[in-house]
Amino acid sequence: MSENKNIVDVVVVGSGAGAMTAAIKAHDEGLSVLVIEKSNAYGGTSAMSGGGIWIPNHGKPSAVEDCPEDAWQYTRGLVEDCVSDERLKAYLEHGAEMLRYMEANTRLAFEPQDLYPDYYPHERGSKPGGRTLDPLPYDGGALGEAFDQLRSQHPQTVVMGRYAMTMAEARKVFSNEPGWLKTMAGVILGYWCNLPARLKGRRDRRLVLGNALIGRLRHSMMDRGIPLYLNTAMGELLANSDRVLGVRARRSGKTLEFHARKGVILAAGGFERNQAMREQYLPGPTSAHWSAGNPGNTGDAIQAGLALGAATSLMQHAWWAPAVCVEGEEFSRILFVEKSLPGLIFVNCRGERYTNEAAPYQDYGPSCYGAHSTAARTVPAYAIFDANYRKKFMLGPMMPGKVMPDALLPEAVKNGFYNKADSIAELAEKLRMSADRLGRTLERFNDYARQGEDKDFGRGGNLHDQYYGDKNHAPNPCLGGIAKAPFYAVRIYPGDLGTKGGLLTDEHARVLKDNGEVIEGLYAIGNSSSSVVGTRYPGAGTTLGPAMTFGYLAACHLGAGRGRVATGAETSVARQAAGVDKWS
Repeated sequence: MSENKNIVDVVVVGSGAGAMTAAIKAHDEGLSVLVIEKSNAYGGTSAMSGGGIWIPNHGKPSAVEDCPEDAWQYTRGLVEDCVSDERLKAYLEHGAEMLRYMEANTRLAFEPQDLYPDYYPHERGSKPGGRTLDPLPYDGGALGEAFDQLRSQHPQTVVMGRYAMTMAEARKVFSNEPGWLKTMAGVILGYWCNLPARLKGRRDRRLVLGNALIGRLRHSMMDRGIPLYLNTAMGELLANSDRVLGVRARRSGKTLEFHARKGVILAAGGFERNQAMREQYLPGPTSAHWSAGNPGNTGDAIQAGLALGAATSLMQHAWWAPAVCVEGEEFSRILFVEKSLPGLIFVNCRGERYTNEAAPYQDYGPSCYGAHSTAARTVPAYAIFDANYRKKFMLGPMMPGKVMPDALLPEAVKNGFYNKADSIAELAEKLRMSADRLGRTLERFNDYARQGEDKDFGRGGNLHDQYYGDKNHAPNPCLGGIAKAPFYAVRIYPGDLGTKGGLLTDEHARVLKDNGEVIEGLYAIGNSSSSVVGTRYPGAGTTLGPAMTFGYLAACHLGAGRGRVATGAETSVARQAAGVDKWS
């Protein structure tokens, strides 16, 4: 038995973007809400992410025209039949509604990225940009003491361990676009000129990316007085034969029961940090160390649902991406930008290319595991690049050589992160692969680079590939020769941003049993549920967009039309009058 009981209308498990959206909307539906988070920091993987959301037909000013027919044609054409029409339509039809509501009634503010294309531009209904929206920067100082409890950005998104940059700023800087020096200087100057923040600590209080998204949502929860319990780990769901009744959890060494009159919303992420579950469900070899996801994502919510007979789907899939690992770091680093820049390729243990390196990062899992064999291992594979690439571009923790030469790299990077050699033959020997075969691979690729066409894998042949390419490089911004010594090699792993498989839900985010029956009182969103886009990744923000949309829909279903208009400090007029949106 528990030592204490708490009764509310809705218990939300997890504190990411979907969880907070659900909590805010449920509160605005007139329901009492409690959010519990098992770690000592709120925000989950959402706080560590890029913070973007993929919402077709969002209705905000954009240079790219969109329509429901195109969005449906594109998305339904990509997504497998294991995702129902009803569920996919719920996302596409209500995403814009969620966005409008949240921007009108909370501190959220987004800006469409007109140059960020859908990930599969060759598919009918795709758009060259506009469907991805990024959160505007936010002043972390407005959170007060809650700032210190906000989960930090992923290390790879914090330049030189200090400077926070938006997605657009980072793209300009790391792709060497015109004006990149001015942009970088502005970021650095803004950081050091914020003297009150510098007196409080090293962490940048200009919140961007996922920290901006979560900071804005957390402040909106604070406006409403929605309680958030940290260090509160869900153990199991409370249920009778008819419905879910609440959650049993551990907090400060005590067992607590949080009873829910209306329902429980599971929003606790996937199972990427649970090695046993990875080995049970994901292709191998696999390792939790290769994940960039939140360390707290150990599948707790999914296991709790399974204990009640919930159905699951897509458990063998993840939000894949090529990743590198630095000794001593808690998270892998994802190669979002690096894989598209000219002068770098991926090779297997035989020194052969096996994929289009610039393809959508989601594709890396299938291409890597699909090419993996005992004779031609791709786990790990190697990123091969030369002195030209090293000087101009970053690679994981290695800042461009022009600003951080090898001698100035951190010790953890210098000791074992990369191999370096004065010739291809010497590099091949260090990697224990055939020098002749690696040499032929590079000769073939260099020939493609001169021609501007990758005849093996089509790298740089579409708008998506070229988005992170070097705009100053011709004839193809993604293809550059690898010929200038010294040469480098870095191990590449099939990393992930989280897992895709989870509890099967309907269009209201209600959890289903294997026979299709609803488990009354139980909802799942985000990576605690199976992905609404199947194994695919239509565009940047297709993790957070659905999480927030189905969090909103779950709250609407729980409220059953009891919604009210937020008032007082909750309105955008009040927040602007208070001057707390100065960063936007």
